[in-house]
Amino acid sequence: MFENLLVDLNVTRATALRFITVFPDNCKVTGNPFKTLRTMPFVQNLTLENTWINSSFMESVLKNVWLSSIYDLSFVNITYNEDTPEGFQFHTINHTINLCSVTFSGVNHYQYRYPKINMSFEAISNLTYLKFSGTGMNILPCKLLTALPSLETLDLSDNLLMDSGFWWIQCSYTSAFPKLRQLSLSKNRFVSLSFISEKMHQMKNLESLDLSFNSIKLDGDCSWPPQLTELSLANNNLGNSIFKYLSPYFERIDLSKTGITVIPSDLTAPALLSLYVDQNAITSISREVLAGLPKLQTLKAGSNPFVCSCDSYWFTTVLNKSLLPDWPSDYTCSTPPSFAGLSLSEYKPSELSCDTLLEVAVALPVIIVISAAIGLVFYKCDGVWYTKMLWVWIRVKRRGKKHSNMLRNVTFNYHAFVSYSHQDCDWVDSQLVPSLEGSGFSLCVHERDFIPGDWIIDNIINCVESSYKTLFVLSKHFVQSEWCNYELFFAQHRAISVQQDSLVFILLEPIPADSLPKKFLRLRSLLRQQTYLEWPKDERKQQVFWASLKSMLHMADKSMVLKDVAVAISDTVPLLTDQV
Repeated sequence: MFENLLVDLNVTRATALRFITVFPDNCKVTGNPFKTLRTMPFVQNLTLENTWINSSFMESVLKNVWLSSIYDLSFVNITYNEDTPEGFQFHTINHTINLCSVTFSGVNHYQYRYPKINMSFEAISNLTYLKFSGTGMNILPCKLLTALPSLETLDLSDNLLMDSGFWWIQCSYTSAFPKLRQLSLSKNRFVSLSFISEKMHQMKNLESLDLSFNSIKLDGDCSWPPQLTELSLANNNLGNSIFKYLSPYFERIDLSKTGITVIPSDLTAPALLSLYVDQNAITSISREVLAGLPKLQTLKAGSNPFVCSCDSYWFTTVLNKSLLPDWPSDYTCSTPPSFAGLSLSEYKPSELSCDTLLEVAVALPVIIVISAAIGLVFYKCDGVWYTKMLWVWIRVKRRGKKHSNMLRNVTFNYHAFVSYSHQDCDWVDSQLVPSLEGSGFSLCVHERDFIPGDWIIDNIINCVESSYKTLFVLSKHFVQSEWCNYELFFAQHRAISVQQDSLVFILLEPIPADSLPKKFLRLRSLLRQQTYLEWPKDERKQQVFWASLKSMLHMADKSMVLKDVAVAISDTVPLLTDQV
């Protein structure tokens, strides 16, 4: 019956045959149902799927396949049982073999022991493709490493292989799979990446290696052969350190779901064409990363918790999206919470908010213009002068509190002794004396209060010592007066020995420093250390001048013990300072 079916199929010149559950479970097949394959020259591919196969039937099928024109043989999801004590036996056949590809994908073993296989490797010496996937294999036969000289692709995925099972310690060889180009060890139990990288040097032509879905860890330096250009380490817990163990010759790297949190900015892979880093914990990818990947054509970085901030500005706005095969569906914002779930393609921050240099370039001219405008207004409104006067008032208050204890038991006859040149008497008589004495202050003026008959020097000393302050009216005439020099000397001496802030300077007119005589060099030093008041021509500023001067001379009563050295000037009067 089955043989007749094959004869009919041969008439159709079919090139591929796929038999699904061709025989029921526990069916004892007799005869040689696949013998007709030998006379079917057009069939190139044969697949047996979901079928119970025992060892004797397997031997019969393979013998017919070897004597046929079949190029590709596949067994998919089969149940294998040994029905003979010696297991599977297959010896050399003196016949030209066309078979180049064999696949075993999903083999369920009926018995609880290792299958016995005795077969000549000469029968499969022409294989270029071999797949043993999902077979429960945990040890690779030693001869298999060297007896397949034409093998180019080997798929041993979804087995129980470990480092010592693939490279069995009892095997002796110096090279393995001389023409092998692609090796898949995915979904096994490999552990040591350094050990695997060392063994890869035995495969002189290996170009692609799949180590995904293992238990691989970083346990030392890795040295990969230069001909290996494609490596998959997906679904291994490797972390960021894996980038240190990559070869500069790699062209394709799969690091999906490997625990990576950041791609180092100094990554250098000059030959890399494809990089997969999806399903990791990467929050952003910087411009510097791609600078070290000049040939990159594909970057798969979806399903990562991207942060929607300026760190992602370059990635979302500048990066060429043709590099991203999974854009934009797999790219969403993770943080901040206000953007959680938002597609990264919809997050469009402004260039100004994320470009620091641009922010500086825009802000600096604005700051300069505003500062210039404020400075101009400040200058036009005499802000410098008012600021100096405010500093004078502040220092007066601080000094008053500081020296109140020092002067607690000192009494004075005058609020101030006025030292001035007789050529400035008009200003003193018309402005200074009326203004201060009209406000209740007592002044000692030499033309009026010196005691007749006493020496001038004695009068100067007595007036300075009996006055709370010594007030100097400075002008060009002052620095030319010999007596003014004496008064300055005695007042300075008193300031050093008794009261440090007893000197008050009023500048009637500017005095160039180089115009001071040598005997007045101490005055230049005092003006650098002491605050002074400058007589303004503007009547509005003169009110502030008088308020500041009165605050400096104020005391409770000239015949009583001094209680407060300085009192706050009225809040309605602007207080400003001047200091060299």
